[in-house]
Amino acid sequence: QVQLAESGGGLVQAGGSLRLSCAASGRIFSINVMGWYRQAPGKQRELVATITSGGTINYADSVKGRFTISRDNAKNTVYLQMNMLKPEDTAVYYCNADRIATVYGTYSEVWGQGTLVTVSS
Repeated sequence: QVQLAESGGGLVQAGGSLRLSCAASGRIFSINVMGWYRQAPGKQRELVATITSGGTINYADSVKGRFTISRDNAKNTVYLQMNMLKPEDTAVYYCNADRIATVYGTYSEVWGQGTLVTVSS
């Protein structure tokens, strides 16, 4: 009943910027935590950044100072501004929403389909 739609991935040169967006739909009252994870080829999925409805933010050490996460609670949308991109940032980026309250009940966790970010050297 809850779906996440990601957008904004693509190909960029090292040092460039991209902005990812993820909008949740499905008659939602509130979402506790929204975030971004990524999975590079041959590696496990890892945390990039999360943000709570109250604005508490957590970043992976590898992206601190370069990436900025934000959200619009009224639109149930989370953003990831990625600056100073490096080739090692190349991965499929997944949106995640946790503790989603809807008219149908509460969902513990929902994932988006992923969007590919490729950073060329």
